[in-house]
Amino acid sequence: MASTSPNLALLCRVQTRLCALPLGAVLEVMRALPIKPVADAPSFVKGVSLIRATPTAVLDAGDLLGGAAGSGGRLVRMKVGERTVALAVDSVLGVRELDANALSPLPGLLRGGRADAISELGVLDAELCVVLDSIRVLPDELLARLEAEPGATP
Repeated sequence: MASTSPNLALLCRVQTRLCALPLGAVLEVMRALPIKPVADAPSFVKGVSLIRATPTAVLDAGDLLGGAAGSGGRLVRMKVGERTVALAVDSVLGVRELDANALSPLPGLLRGGRADAISELGVLDAELCVVLDSIRVLPDELLARLEAEPGATP
């Protein structure tokens, strides 16, 4: 099996933000599935969805970023150790190769998000925090460049 380039990322829109998910952590992208709410779950947990016959926690990326809950038009199933979680995003733009040097100084998904949610998530699941913080929030000017030049590598 060919190895995945460490610079490949799945670009997703979460509200007005562009996020780059490391492709190595992504298992699949799908349309939103029915989600069953979980009583007393933190607000960033939309609930549980049955994905590939496995109950899977669905997290709201918009809520984690500090905004209102997103539309969750797409689910991105990701590896977290030996298990999976689904991240609800508004849309998926595709896979791009991004410059690792340009990505490294950019904030992770959890930086600048809701402090209370991030603190709660850290207590509940440190391994998940590591995976979510590998997601980079890209600046608006990069989004504009990507939309203007669909084939360009930023």
